[in-house]
Amino acid sequence: MYDVLCAGLVVADHVSAPIPALPSAGALVKTDRLEVTIGGCGANTAVDLARLGVRVGLAGRVGDDVLGRYCLEFLRTRNVGCDFVTVSEAAQTSATLIVNVQGEDRRFIHAVGANAEFQGEEIPPTAFEKLQVIAVGGFGLNPALSGTNVASLFRQARRGGTTTLLDVVIGDPGPVPAMLAEALPETDVFLPNHDEARLLTGLTDPWRQADHFRELGARTVVITAGKEGAYAVSPEERVLLPAFQVEQVDGTGSGDAFVAGFIFGLTQKADLKRCLQIGAAMGASCVRAVGATTGVFNRQELEKFLQSS
Repeated sequence: MYDVLCAGLVVADHVSAPIPALPSAGALVKTDRLEVTIGGCGANTAVDLARLGVRVGLAGRVGDDVLGRYCLEFLRTRNVGCDFVTVSEAAQTSATLIVNVQGEDRRFIHAVGANAEFQGEEIPPTAFEKLQVIAVGGFGLNPALSGTNVASLFRQARRGGTTTLLDVVIGDPGPVPAMLAEALPETDVFLPNHDEARLLTGLTDPWRQADHFRELGARTVVITAGKEGAYAVSPEERVLLPAFQVEQVDGTGSGDAFVAGFIFGLTQKADLKRCLQIGAAMGASCVRAVGATTGVFNRQELEKFLQSS
C-alpha cells in the first residue's frame, strides 16, 4: 500500500510572518500575514515525502471539527494517505500558534487536543506489508504513545524487514529517558536535535550524545545541530555533514523536512552520507517560506539543488 508510513502528531498551525519585536501587554503589532497550515511532525514529514513522489501514509488523530476537516483535506490533496488517521469525538484537533520574531527562535503556544489520544495501537499489522520505513514523530510529547507501544510497533515492523525511525519532541525531559530505554532497542534510526539530546543526556558534545543513544540500543543516531550541520554515528562510521546556508524566513518544520529527506534517502538505498545530504537540503528548502511545508522542494528541485551545491 505505502512505501513509508509516518505516525505521530497532526496539528493545525497558525503562523505569523516575522515581526520586529513582541508587543507589550495590551499593545498590537502588525505582521505581513498570518497563515493557517498543516503542522505536527507526523503530518509535516508525510507531506514533504509526498512532494518527493513517495507513496506515503499517515497514522494519527484529529478532532471532529473544522480544523480536523481542514487537516484531512490538506493531506489528501497532497497525496498523503489517511487510512490510519482516526477522528476523536471528544477532543478538538491539536493546534499551535507560532510567533516568529526577527532574529529570534520561534515561540509556540500549543493545545494538545486529539493528539493526546493517539497510542500507535491503531495501526494494524497489514500496514507493514511491503513497507520500507515507519517513522514515529513527536515521541515524548504524548504519554499515550508510550515506549512500550512504540517498541511493540517497531518490533512488528522489523519482522517484515521495515526500517524503523524515531524522532522526539520534548521540553522538560520528564519520563522521556525511560520511554526511550524501551523504544531505542527496536529503533534503526534515532533523530533528535542537539538541544533535545542535551536535555535527555546532560551532554553538550554531539558525538558523545550520539554514542549515549547507541549504547541504549539505537542502531544509527543522527544529531541535527542547526547551522553546525548534522552528526551521525552508525555501527560502521561517523559522519559530520555541514548545513547548507540559505536565507531563513521561518524555521517551522525544518527538522521534519530533514527527517523526510533522510527517509527519502533510505527509500533510494542511499548510504548514510547521502541520506544526510538529502535531509540537509530538504531542511534548507523548508526555511525559505512561512509554514512547515510551504517551501519544501519537490524531487526535481531537490536534485537541481544537490547538483549545484
